[in-house]
Amino acid sequence: MTVLQAVLLGILQGFTEFLPVSSSGHLVLAQELLEVQSASNLTFDVFVHFGTLISVVFYFWKDIVEILKSISKSFTMASFRESYATNEYFRLGCAIVVGSIPAAVVGLLFRDAIKDTFTEPKLAAVNLVLTGLILFLTRLSRPKEGKDVGALSGMVIGIAQAVAILPGISRSGTTISTGLYLRLSHVQAARFSFLLSVPVIAGASLVEANTMMGGGVDVGLDVILIGTAVAALAGYLSIKAMLKVLQKRKISWFALYCFLVGVAGIIFV
Repeated sequence: MTVLQAVLLGILQGFTEFLPVSSSGHLVLAQELLEVQSASNLTFDVFVHFGTLISVVFYFWKDIVEILKSISKSFTMASFRESYATNEYFRLGCAIVVGSIPAAVVGLLFRDAIKDTFTEPKLAAVNLVLTGLILFLTRLSRPKEGKDVGALSGMVIGIAQAVAILPGISRSGTTISTGLYLRLSHVQAARFSFLLSVPVIAGASLVEANTMMGGGVDVGLDVILIGTAVAALAGYLSIKAMLKVLQKRKISWFALYCFLVGVAGIIFV
């Protein structure tokens, strides 16, 4: 993989990570078109995802600090119950912890099988069509302003995130859509979706970093660093753009795009 290819893929990853169009699906299709297929593609993919993790942390750092502060104050059972009942940030933190479990379990148990799917552009294209269907069906949702995320809704959204590990199934699209089905507002569903990405992407990056230190990959460090930095900048801009779209409650707009790209991938790739 060249530096130019890393820049292009980093831009693609950053902009598509927070748009409901599957960044992993776009990366798989783009790597096929750019002819950069190799066993180390997953490592590059994970590290450009880490770049988007940086953008989430930077954008939502105030929320993250408040969540950590609320958790640090609730070590006893009595404090836990009181905080869960009265503190929005504590409930949000609990939902993130619970919601991260499904993806962590699936990722650890089926890592090799999942890795193989990232070399199947046809599968990514089919999954993009499925993502389009998921987004289109949000037209039937009935969001309720003011509804908070709790542990149960966090778990349900977390299961959706675990399914979205497959390339072509949009993580943000699936989790935001699930939040809408659970009657969260568009902005609240997106906020939780973006924050929920932090533990999963961080964990995946640590696993791949360990593989790199063991000499298990052949992607150059310069390629990884450049791709990560570009993805971080593009991701920040993508978050701002996505939140503006969601304020207009138009997430289903992306369904047609996913349908078109998915069908094109099925036919031409």
